[in-house]
Amino acid sequence: MAHTPVNHPARPIYRAIGGLVGLYFVVFGVLGAIASLGNEFFAQDDTKVLGQGTNLGYSLVSIVIGGVVLAGIAIGRNIDVAINQFLAYALMVIGLASLAFLQTDANIFNFTIFTDIVVLTLSLVLLMVAMYGKVGTDEEREVFEKARLVL
Repeated sequence: MAHTPVNHPARPIYRAIGGLVGLYFVVFGVLGAIASLGNEFFAQDDTKVLGQGTNLGYSLVSIVIGGVVLAGIAIGRNIDVAINQFLAYALMVIGLASLAFLQTDANIFNFTIFTDIVVLTLSLVLLMVAMYGKVGTDEEREVFEKARLVL
């Protein structure tokens, strides 16, 4: 039995939201790379973009994450669901790890508390997009609907 909805009526809206998350990461990464040019790769300074702390390393990671999300959204066919789910969990790990190391020398991505809040929020949004973006056959949808009505 499937645990997430199949062929959810709002699936196009969720895919659009996922695309906006990917676009945000790309824009943030590009702006961060421009702002941190000339600094060390993992500099721990006061470089801020859109109110968030960043450095060249995290800016490039953001560009890659955003590009992968946008590529998955463009491909579709449940590849976007797998990509969004994986990246959501990876971003949660990154956000929680950097929260633990926020005021230490281990803060390699130069996160601030606001950066952590944004990363953890966007990871939850990506997880929501993954949960409601699954495409399946009509038979899978009927099985899910019958199971949902029983509960």
